[in-house]
Amino acid sequence: MPGSSRGALRAALLYLLASVVWLVLADQILSSLFDDSTQVLRWQLINGYVWVAATALLIFLARARLLRCFGLGDQGRIERERLRMAAAVFDSTLEGVLVTNRLGSIVHVNRAFMDITGYREDEVLGHNPSKFKSGRHDADFYRQMFHSLDHQGRWSGEIWNRRKSGEIYPQWQTIRAIANDAGHTSHYVAVFSDISASKHSERERAHLVQHDPLTELPNRLLFHDRAEQALAAAQANKRGCALLLLDLDHFQSINDSLGHSIGDQLIKAVVQRLQGLLEPGVTLARMGGDEFAVLLEDSPQAAHAATVAQAIIDGLKDPFVLEGHTLFISASVGISLFPGDAPGAEQLLRNADSALFKAKGNGRGGYALYTEELTAHAQQRVEMTAELQRALAQDELRVYYQPVHDLASGQLVGVEALVRWLHPERGLIPPGEFIPIAERTGLIADIDAWVMTQSCRQMCQWQAQGHELDFIAVNVSSRLFGHRELYQQVARILADTGLNPARLELEVTESAVMEDPESALEQMHRLRELGLRLSIDDFGTGYSSLLRLKRLPVQKLKIDQGFVAGLPQDEDDAAIVRVIIALGRSMGMQIHAEGIEQPEQAQFLREQGCELGQGYWYGRPMPAGDLSFG
Repeated sequence: MPGSSRGALRAALLYLLASVVWLVLADQILSSLFDDSTQVLRWQLINGYVWVAATALLIFLARARLLRCFGLGDQGRIERERLRMAAAVFDSTLEGVLVTNRLGSIVHVNRAFMDITGYREDEVLGHNPSKFKSGRHDADFYRQMFHSLDHQGRWSGEIWNRRKSGEIYPQWQTIRAIANDAGHTSHYVAVFSDISASKHSERERAHLVQHDPLTELPNRLLFHDRAEQALAAAQANKRGCALLLLDLDHFQSINDSLGHSIGDQLIKAVVQRLQGLLEPGVTLARMGGDEFAVLLEDSPQAAHAATVAQAIIDGLKDPFVLEGHTLFISASVGISLFPGDAPGAEQLLRNADSALFKAKGNGRGGYALYTEELTAHAQQRVEMTAELQRALAQDELRVYYQPVHDLASGQLVGVEALVRWLHPERGLIPPGEFIPIAERTGLIADIDAWVMTQSCRQMCQWQAQGHELDFIAVNVSSRLFGHRELYQQVARILADTGLNPARLELEVTESAVMEDPESALEQMHRLRELGLRLSIDDFGTGYSSLLRLKRLPVQKLKIDQGFVAGLPQDEDDAAIVRVIIALGRSMGMQIHAEGIEQPEQAQFLREQGCELGQGYWYGRPMPAGDLSFG
């Protein structure tokens, strides 16, 4: 503003000076030209009018020019400001921007373009955008793109391009045609964003829907889909298929004793070994937990499927070493064949599951094929599970007691508690029918706890009646033995019933102990702290390590009835029994034989130094009231 005032003052002074000079000069000229004062005055007046008109015209022209200059200056300044703002937005946006002329040569790119593509500005200016082609799109794709640009002036869509590094990646791109004042296309502007992350997330979500997150194997959903496709192809080509369902034996005990981290590592190690055992093209899936499925798409005979199953079983026998733990795992396999056993994938899976249950019932670590009888058995198993749950709730279970005698004196010294099911319609159901189902469904833990509670109470009643027994033996299932809560459970039962812990003997099978010897050792030491007795049941049927056996805090070995049955005639049974007795006595353990049915068997065992025995020769399992203490 001060500068404008000074300029106006200078202009006014200049105008005043020019006016004085003009009037003085004009007066002198007129005085020299005319002698008559009247004429001089008249021309002076005319001269004044001329000056006023000339200066008015000059002022008008100057003002118009000045306004035009000021107007253009403001517009230019506004336009330059607008361009600066556009350039700032252009350069700071997160989307890549590429500008080409009408011939397709790149004339400008922004910073985001360089960050996304990896190219510098000088590496792309003057080049055609075809420099970034990925090769994924055919000529028809680009033909449709340019057709849209020519007729609609824009195109949007997903396109795959190539970075400077060579990596192919997806973009979401919008291209607009820019027209000049004449309405002709002068430039093309492409704005794009890198959608690699979102595409990866989509693929990841789709992958997780059909794959197991731990092993990356197909899950039950994807396996079922592949099985249906395979069966349809097999039917069309008149080929056979086989479905193998395999389950890791006693895997839960590893989870319970070592934690889920080790369990997960074992699952992954098992998968790696299975993939090495199976031929390429064979579908392996994780159905959940420790259950896997194998689909053999060209297996015309049962013998081929059985060979694969045996190879899997044998291949998993070698130990797994994980974080300093040496773990042994076995597998049971159920086999169902197409089209002989089932016409569709769903039925094939159900049949394989029935066969798997049969394999487990046969002693685990083996395979079984599906038969029609297994279907009925599976239905019966479902019904019996529901009935067994009701039996626990409605107190239908009973504890029977089998006497244990001192072989030397013949006196009754203890009893073994055995569970029976008094069904309201079927009567007394033997344990062989419902115990395997209870083990598979997890009900066995509840049954074991109930039997232990009832047995301890009964022992207290006998003592109150003056019937002194050295011990009452209760079986502990491998499922319950694997739980760390067993110690608290036993302690609570002893406290609730008031039984002297020295009178309680817990029997654990040899296989349960040898599944995880280190965890078993810890569990047994904790139980021994309660003051109770421990024995190993069915000794000789497993794979005991003598070194580990020596470390176990066990007071008794029970000889399995399978070795007693052949005594004394069977030389092999006799030799095994002698070894077990000698082994137990050398370790300071009491020896207890079960399954004695003949006096010759009792005599042989007594002569070999076996202290205790039970079996039909001494008495069958019976209700508490039928036990004779005479």
